[in-house]
Amino acid sequence: MRVHHMWNDYPTIKNDLSKVLHLIDSHVRVRDKTVESTIKHLIHFGGKLLRPTYSLLCAQIGPEQDKEKAIAVAAALETLHMATLVHDDVIDEANTRHCISTIHQKHDNKYAIYSGDYLFCIVFTILSRHAASLAHLEFNARSMEKILSGELDQLNSRYREAVSVKDYLTRISGKTAQLFAVSCYSGALESKASRRQIMNAWNMGHHIGMAFQIIDDILDYQGNSETLGKPIMADIRQGLYNLPLIFAMQANKSAFHKILKKKEALTDHDLEQLMELINHYKGVEKARKLAERYTNKALKELNKLPDGDYKHKLFDITTNLLQRNY
Repeated sequence: MRVHHMWNDYPTIKNDLSKVLHLIDSHVRVRDKTVESTIKHLIHFGGKLLRPTYSLLCAQIGPEQDKEKAIAVAAALETLHMATLVHDDVIDEANTRHCISTIHQKHDNKYAIYSGDYLFCIVFTILSRHAASLAHLEFNARSMEKILSGELDQLNSRYREAVSVKDYLTRISGKTAQLFAVSCYSGALESKASRRQIMNAWNMGHHIGMAFQIIDDILDYQGNSETLGKPIMADIRQGLYNLPLIFAMQANKSAFHKILKKKEALTDHDLEQLMELINHYKGVEKARKLAERYTNKALKELNKLPDGDYKHKLFDITTNLLQRNY
């Protein structure tokens, strides 16, 4: 089972993540073999597995260490993440993810929607068999609702120039930060950590998710199509106005409006002009400062957790993750 090379320096984590993928794979049994093979391909050639990693490490916070249960919860969280990505790609009409053709691009929207729905089913199948309590199952259901609300907020914000920093932060709180928070929370909960420790884990995950998404949006301006797996400034092309643009627009909204009013008709030259304006008004610089604030908040919550090898790994992974720069 293929696990991203970023975990080569963490052999225990890499081994556990391989078990996570095997568990997800074992639950994929679809009569329609096109859907089944599509889902299995997604599992085998997925992303970095960050959310299950945080869940697995936070499962070492409390006094009870049940590796089998921790792997099951991590598998449910990664399956939830994959399901949202499949639906995301349909809504965004994305042709690639991680430089690989998306499901709807290879087949069509119907197969993609069915595949995403099936993955949601697997989430609850795994949780119902392995979650510590019904309350945990209900909590994850509520979390899923918030994640989907974040997706709807993003859909409704397309081509809306009046998006504020507050609107943006609310959107990514549901869309991205929620699942990081749930991952840390779920791991801590399964380990029977104290209520205070569980909330520290939740807060840490939330701040990590906020910083992660802001940095991801910054990279939409600074990366390249090979490192990002998508075209540069892809969000603006789709009418999604993220933080660097929002910060820059605060300084001179009319200058941006002249270009953004073209919406789907934006040309490469228009995008170059937008990039010049964003740099001139320090949009990326301001966004990076906010990402740093969330990173510091995450590390502050991490420092409150009990000492242990897991804590050192959390620190290393988090600092490396939130200092990405292409």
